[in-house]
Amino acid sequence: MWTRRTFLRLSGGIGATALAGGGETLRTISAASAAVSGEPPDRVARDESYWRHVQRAFDVDRTLINLNNGNSSPCPRVVHDAFKHHLDVSNRLPAYYRGLIEQNIPQVRQQLATEFGCDADELAIMRNATEALHVAQCGLDLTPGDEVVTTDQDYSLMLWAWNQRAVRDGLSIRRIQFPVPATGADLLERFTRALTPRTKVLHFCHMSNTTGQLFPVRDLCRLAAERGIFTIVDGAQATAHVPVNLHDLGCDVYGASLHKWLMAPHGTGFLYVRRDRIAEIWPLHAERDIPNANIWKFEEIGTHPAAAVAAIPDAVAFHRAIGAERKAARLRYLTLRWADALKSEPRIKMLSSLEPGETWGMATMEIAGVNAQRLAQYLLDARRIVVAAEVDQKFPGPIFEHQGIRVTPNVYSTLGEIDTFVRAIKAVLEHGLPPA
Repeated sequence: MWTRRTFLRLSGGIGATALAGGGETLRTISAASAAVSGEPPDRVARDESYWRHVQRAFDVDRTLINLNNGNSSPCPRVVHDAFKHHLDVSNRLPAYYRGLIEQNIPQVRQQLATEFGCDADELAIMRNATEALHVAQCGLDLTPGDEVVTTDQDYSLMLWAWNQRAVRDGLSIRRIQFPVPATGADLLERFTRALTPRTKVLHFCHMSNTTGQLFPVRDLCRLAAERGIFTIVDGAQATAHVPVNLHDLGCDVYGASLHKWLMAPHGTGFLYVRRDRIAEIWPLHAERDIPNANIWKFEEIGTHPAAAVAAIPDAVAFHRAIGAERKAARLRYLTLRWADALKSEPRIKMLSSLEPGETWGMATMEIAGVNAQRLAQYLLDARRIVVAAEVDQKFPGPIFEHQGIRVTPNVYSTLGEIDTFVRAIKAVLEHGLPPA
């Protein structure tokens, strides 16, 4: 008979790192990290013997080369096993066992809060960054004529949400245009010039999904705070990609997806709201029993994907076993390996800055005379390489006035895979794409 005690014993509390193979994987990586603890992250980033331990923690299809981790990443084996375990347990009698899992969700909030630098009562678990950010976009009390300042390269679903509020509530939405590549200093200057006495909200990416451009979040949040402007930061691409400390950033709201760089299961993300701002935001779904100043009001969506949420601590444990600084350094190293090999080719334009502090494990390049969507399809069909095409879109007006391919390796990527991509691009430069 399955009892609560049996459930907790077999599930290891809330995480499942004690399941077969999972604990050993984490112990191996933790031991390897301990052995290089005195080394600078940039040096560890080049230590292939270390990264082989990390690569062996994944069950991925090596007949394909995944350079689109900015969309979503495979979970390491320990996380996927935990997810399947919680699914199996809850499926025995969902109304009962799912409820047992949900009793432990406060532990998940606490682990995420500890890792990303906030208090647990400022963090709500969501299904992705879009849901998290829509809570703030739709829940803020704004009146006709109030102004929202964002950019023309923010994520399209965020722009559509503001467009809906403009139509519904008479808001003014200003989208800053900026060149690619950009710099943090230039972005700060453009935002400063764009603000007016009517500006009530500043909404921007921590890391752009189009080019990986890192925004000067602290400076922008300080600028907004001085003028009484509410700040919403899209952290979908930055969370667990670069070190993030939410209190240090100084934003009012931060939304994150965890299926990208934390490598947690799909259907996981979080919403951070600074404690003194929680009461200002209406939840998307009403909940009569939760006080207005309680962050948990934002989690009321009905039935939750409990098994996916229960596997988050295993993803946090894997992230910590590597170390945030080492992970960020490796991602930048892999980006520079392909970008440095291609950036000097006459027809290639890098749409991402390769300067330190401007981009990390994500960069976008354009090849003159080559359609980005056709190139991405060719790389998949002929070379078995998966990338994302970033192309000119209209909303109404420009969102991204370029076309290029976005390349996002991850910690399981090998140097051989990066070099295969470089050779494929050089072949296209020499011979062109086959006829359509």
